[in-house]
Amino acid sequence: MPTPNAAAPSAVPALSTPIVSVKPVILSAPERGNDIQVRVSAPASGTGLPLIVLAHGFGKSMSSYDPLVDFWAGNGFAVIQPTFLDSRTLGTTPADPRFPDIWHTRVQDVVRVLDELDHVLAAVPGLGDRVDRDRIAVAGHSWGGQTVGMLLGARVVGADGKPGPDRTDSRVKAGVLLATTGIGGDDLTPFAQENFSFMSPDFNGLTTPTLVVAGDNDQSALSTRGPDWFTDVYRYSPGARSLLTLFGAEHMLGGIHAYNATDTTDESPERVALIRRACWAYLRSALGIDDVAWKQVQTELAETADPIGRIENK
Repeated sequence: MPTPNAAAPSAVPALSTPIVSVKPVILSAPERGNDIQVRVSAPASGTGLPLIVLAHGFGKSMSSYDPLVDFWAGNGFAVIQPTFLDSRTLGTTPADPRFPDIWHTRVQDVVRVLDELDHVLAAVPGLGDRVDRDRIAVAGHSWGGQTVGMLLGARVVGADGKPGPDRTDSRVKAGVLLATTGIGGDDLTPFAQENFSFMSPDFNGLTTPTLVVAGDNDQSALSTRGPDWFTDVYRYSPGARSLLTLFGAEHMLGGIHAYNATDTTDESPERVALIRRACWAYLRSALGIDDVAWKQVQTELAETADPIGRIENK
C-alpha cells in the first residue's frame, strides 16, 4: 500500500558518514575588490568522491544551505561554496560600482574555484587525492541557479536581442537548478527589466544533464507570470530533462538555506528532506555512479498516496 507523505524514500540513506568542513579558504582576487572566501565540506573518509560547487542565492554566503550540504557531504560528495559579492556578510550595497556587474563576477568566481581546485581542496588534508575530478557538478539556488546555469550552457540575451558569450564549462558534467528564474522580456516586471539585465536567459544551449527544482507556490515579485516561470529552464533547455515540483513550496523551497529557518513562510523539513535526497540521487545517476536511488526516489514518490511533490522527465 502507498505510504502517505513519504518524503524520504528508503533507498536513500540518512547522514551516514562524519563530515569535515573548513572555512574560509581564501582565493586571491585583487581585481574583484574582495578576495573570494570559500567553504569546503566533505566526508571524513572515502575515495573517488564526486564534487559539487554550490552557488548561493542573493545575500546568502558560504555558510548557508547547511541542510543540503550536511546531507550531501555525509553521503559521499565533496561540496565547495564560494561567497559572492552580493553576500550580506560583505556589506555590498547597490551603490557599490561593482554591483551592476556582480552577475558576471559570480560566474567568474565559480570558474576560478574550478581553476584553483588544488588550492581549495588542500584546505582539508588529503582531500585532493580523494576527489574524482571527472565527476564535477554544480548546483545553485535562485541567483545562484542563474550563475551556475551559464556553466551548464545557458546564455544571457543582450540588448541587441542576441545571446551573449557561451560560458559552458566542459569540466562540469551535471547540474541542479533550484528556484531558478525564467525567461525575460515581457515576463519581467518593468523594475526587473530596468535593473537586472542578466534576467534574460537563452536556454537553447543548456545541454548538460540538469535537474530543475521548483515550488508551485513560488510567486516572484520580478515576474509578471506565476510560479510556472521557475520551470522555464526545464521547458526550454535540452539538457534539463527532469523537473521536481514541490507542492506548496515558495522561493526558499521549505527552508533549504538554513536549519530552523525563521525567514521563510513555507518552512517544511519534509520538503527539504525530499529535495536534498532527490538532488543527491539525481547527481549520482547523472555523474554515472549508479541510478538505483534516482529510480527509487521517482517510484516511491509516484506511488505515495499524498505526495509533497512530483517528478517529471522529458
